[in-house]
Amino acid sequence: MKTPLSRLVWAFIFMAAGLSVQAQVSIRQRAPEAPAEVFGDPPRLVVGIVVDQMRYDYLSRFWAHFGEDGFKRMIGSGFLSRNHHFNYAPTSTGPGHASVYTGAPPAVHGVIGNNWFDKASGQDVYCAGDSTTTSVGTSSDAGQHSPHRMMVTTVTDQLRLHHQMRSKVIAVSLKDRGAVLPGGHTANAAYWFEGGEKGHWISSSFYMEQLPAWVQKFNASDAAEKYRRNWEPAEDINTYLESGPDNTPYEGIIDGEVAPVFPHKLPDLWEANGRFGLLRITPYGNSLTTDFALEALKEEALGKDEITDFLAVSYSSTDYVGHWYGVNSKEVQDTYIRLDQDLARLLKELDRRVGKDAYTVFLTADHGAGEVPAYLADQGVPAGYLDGAAFREQLTEYLQYAFGTPELLRNISNNQVFLDHDLMRNLELDPEIVERRIAEEILGYDHIVEVYTAHQMRSTDYVEGLAATLQNGYNQRRSGDILFVTDPQYANYSRTGSTHGTPHIYDTQVPLILYGQGIRPGSTTRRTDITDIAPTMATLLGIAWPTGTTGQPIGEALR
Repeated sequence: MKTPLSRLVWAFIFMAAGLSVQAQVSIRQRAPEAPAEVFGDPPRLVVGIVVDQMRYDYLSRFWAHFGEDGFKRMIGSGFLSRNHHFNYAPTSTGPGHASVYTGAPPAVHGVIGNNWFDKASGQDVYCAGDSTTTSVGTSSDAGQHSPHRMMVTTVTDQLRLHHQMRSKVIAVSLKDRGAVLPGGHTANAAYWFEGGEKGHWISSSFYMEQLPAWVQKFNASDAAEKYRRNWEPAEDINTYLESGPDNTPYEGIIDGEVAPVFPHKLPDLWEANGRFGLLRITPYGNSLTTDFALEALKEEALGKDEITDFLAVSYSSTDYVGHWYGVNSKEVQDTYIRLDQDLARLLKELDRRVGKDAYTVFLTADHGAGEVPAYLADQGVPAGYLDGAAFREQLTEYLQYAFGTPELLRNISNNQVFLDHDLMRNLELDPEIVERRIAEEILGYDHIVEVYTAHQMRSTDYVEGLAATLQNGYNQRRSGDILFVTDPQYANYSRTGSTHGTPHIYDTQVPLILYGQGIRPGSTTRRTDITDIAPTMATLLGIAWPTGTTGQPIGEALR
């Protein structure tokens, strides 16, 4: 017969066992909710927006002209990084789009320029060019593109991999590289615009064998044709006080015009300027991009189920207009006023088709831009132009004098000098010594502020300044042997229009706006880098980071 104490012990054991069973049942019941509690509730759609050649200060300069439903809506209800930068050079479209989506600089992802000298083949290559593919939607070679030169994954790749390829990723841009690189290696589709006689959206055999029916229908419509109209200012041009005069010598002139002034009569200029290709250097190119992106949103049913989809949109006309007219032009101001209207239209459709609280948007740029050097010089600011031909001639003369042959020089591009290593071996020259002597020579040239060698890039860990910026852009397999930086406000470019590509702050500082589900309203003046965007979005989505990521999540922006 058990003692009272024994009965109490057994009663306690049974009670504990019962509690354990209840706890296990409770845990199983809660398990489906755990991911949302731990990782947050991911949006049904992410929209990544890259505005080509957008300076950060365009937000403040043109603020009074923006409506309430575009930039102001995203900043007012979203998160603004007020000190956001590219942490590498060269600052151009291909590397910019690759870095936004990989979370890595060119040193890692390998896209070191829009074009670069390929040391193995001795030929120039294009960042998205792929001769092994065929064009889809056109008989020209304009569709022969893929992301094969990008060496790591993108956040869009990781989203697809995370969901066993059930997520949809669609990328859209006037420029092929503005669609191909954001779409990543696994995109369902990437589309870009072919101007010329038809003005169609096309793709590559990398993604598909033929255009979907909805794209064919869009191409057959008057979607592009309706923009063959005069480009008038969206508002009274006399209120455009944030930009310079309408007629200046710092702006390019379209063939057929006598001055770079409004209105730009596109129907009269059509035949002499590439027909539909003319839309690129007007804000109508951005409007057409929005039209096509909204059609993709609808026809691909993006954001319609619980598995997150991704729509990547790159607005390219801002870059074309900036290059043509310059950052201080009325045309640039009007283009951003109209872009604000296109953004409002995009957000309205996202509200309607996906739901106000069911999508997340980020908006950034692929690089900034500098003022037209000729304009700055006329204002008394130190600025000017680097003569590329004279630079090359001076360098070849030095190579002849110092090493007995100018043939050591293979290429100069992206502010990098490429040398012939086979010839150096044949001449029994030490590459490190050759690099150092050439660097010392170039540093003596007019308007060169800093010069570094490949040996320095490989052997020294720079943590700040222009050297660190160059190092992040230096890829050991692909970059040149000597890297040089021009004085600020000096460019190797035409005397009209703006350009970019340097490590100087006017090319590196760009906006970053995060908006929508999972985003905490606010702002920061803490420095953030372009490589922080991909890990921030990956953290929001609860997916693996892209394989080359060097950036960090912007934690204060996430709920």
